[in-house]
Amino acid sequence: MAKKTTKTKSAGAALSETPSGVQKKSKEKKDIKEVKETKEAGKKKVVMGILAGERVLTESSDEAREFYNQSRFGTLSDGKVELSLLEALYLMEKGRLVVTSDSGRKVIVESYVKKARKVEPNFWIRYIVFRDMRNRGYIIKTALKFGADFRVYDRGVKPGEDHARWIIYPVNEGSTLTWHEFSAKNRVAHSTKKKLLMGIVDAENDVTYYEIRWMRP
Repeated sequence: MAKKTTKTKSAGAALSETPSGVQKKSKEKKDIKEVKETKEAGKKKVVMGILAGERVLTESSDEAREFYNQSRFGTLSDGKVELSLLEALYLMEKGRLVVTSDSGRKVIVESYVKKARKVEPNFWIRYIVFRDMRNRGYIIKTALKFGADFRVYDRGVKPGEDHARWIIYPVNEGSTLTWHEFSAKNRVAHSTKKKLLMGIVDAENDVTYYEIRWMRP
């Protein structure tokens, strides 16, 4: 049984993989341009990070470690914070992080997203859902070991303090799932004792969440 939980206007436009190639490309360019690094004067120091393949490694500083200590972004590694591509883009958008290449050249958002999509073709759809959940105050982490995209913790709960409440699958509105695939996702949630959320990103840049649960008639 699917329960529609909420629908929200995303702060940036979603990349809708529609049949219209021209519309898709122009929309993608517009969307990426809207994800700007908005540095705010007089606020927290901007942290530097280096793009290293599928991760971004921050400098070793108190400000960088605050990403993890305060909001559980990334993982700690020798005093630095290792961020996923999704986490790093979110912090770039918030004006908290500047990413450079190995050569020290600043990586602009458009170039960053292009590189990320080469690593992960579904990157933008996943990012829209990731950003939406973070903006709502939830801590959202990868859930690869559960066979899902993300695990989501209740507000105020950090990983290690309690178990995640949901596992979530970001899905483009135009994509399709077979009943076998849908059932498999339900089984994953059931076996891990978590609730299943489907985050549907539509062509109007909205994210709609459906909570899926088993029930017996």
